[in-house]
Amino acid sequence: MQPKIINAELRAGVWSGELIGAGAATIRVIHNGRSLEGVTLTPLPDRESQRISVDVPAASVSDGVQTFLVQGPDGETLHSFAILAGDVLAHDLRAEVDLLRAELDILKAALRKHINS
Repeated sequence: MQPKIINAELRAGVWSGELIGAGAATIRVIHNGRSLEGVTLTPLPDRESQRISVDVPAASVSDGVQTFLVQGPDGETLHSFAILAGDVLAHDLRAEVDLLRAELDILKAALRKHINS
C-alpha cells in the first residue's frame, strides 16, 4: 500500500496528520531544502495508522509563501502544506474575499441597526 496522509491540519504552530500505510518508515518534512527536526510518529489506537506531527519553526515563518513537503522513505512527496504571510497577501484573492466578507458583515450590522430603530 502506498503511504498517504489524511486529516492534516496546522494548529498552534504544529502541523499534524494521519499517516496510513507507512509502517515504521522514515518520514521527513522539508522546507527550503532542509529537513525539519522533531518529526514524530505516534501509533493511533484501534487503527493501522500513525499520527505524524512536527513543530513548524518560527524562523521558517516569514513574508511570502513558505511551502513544506512531507516525504516518504523513498523521497516521494506524500503531502504538502503552505503558510502565506505578509504583504504578498494584499494581492491574494483569498485575502480579498475575506476582506469583502468582513465589510459585508459590517454593512449587514449597520442595516439591521437602521431597520430596527
